[in-house]
Amino acid sequence: METNNFKYVQSEEISSTLSKTFMASVFSWMAAALVITSVVSYYFGVDKELMSLLRTVDFNGRYHSTGLGFIVMLSPLAIIFGMGFGLRKMSYPIVLGLFLLFAALMGASLSYIFLLYTSTSILTVFVSSAGMFAIMALVGYTTKTDLTSFGNIMWMGLFGILIASLVNMFLQSGTLNYIISFIGVLVFVGLTAYDVQKLKRIGAGLEYGTEETKKLVLWGALDLYLDFINLFLFMLRLFGDRK
Repeated sequence: METNNFKYVQSEEISSTLSKTFMASVFSWMAAALVITSVVSYYFGVDKELMSLLRTVDFNGRYHSTGLGFIVMLSPLAIIFGMGFGLRKMSYPIVLGLFLLFAALMGASLSYIFLLYTSTSILTVFVSSAGMFAIMALVGYTTKTDLTSFGNIMWMGLFGILIASLVNMFLQSGTLNYIISFIGVLVFVGLTAYDVQKLKRIGAGLEYGTEETKKLVLWGALDLYLDFINLFLFMLRLFGDRK
């Protein structure tokens, strides 16, 4: 009995160590992607020549995407689908290259926020979003409660947001936009905790150092990156100071 108990404890310790190592790598790559996105977004946002490549302004002062702007805007979505369907077949260097390219393209795509909001409010909301993300990530990592059902509810909420956003493209309702943004914050706060717990469990069952694990680290980093970016954007819509 003592020997069996010892093996069980040893197995638990190994799983815990693997999970911690995996999550540390996930958060490191997520942070790297956010740095790339932030730098690219800032330079496109403050440089009028770079911004003119992506967006033009009409006589009414409204901004419109250029052909290149549309490509930059849609490319990250194409990369996500490409990585999602081809992750197992792609080599690690290709996955890494796509991951870094995704972060850079997202930075260029998100540079429009510097046209709409003050730099001070962007920074303030970014820091606030980072704090909320960190708290919920900690909750997801430490809680003993299974968040699977909770995560399913959050995904239902996300689909509801997408449908409501499509409807509001025609209605142009400020009230509905506010409601969507508020619910969006709640959904991505919840998804952060759910995704961290999910990734923690995945990491506990992986063999550290293999190419497959390295690719899953990048996929996990991309997952949490998207949670943070969406949380940030919904927070910005609620609390950002417009120019």
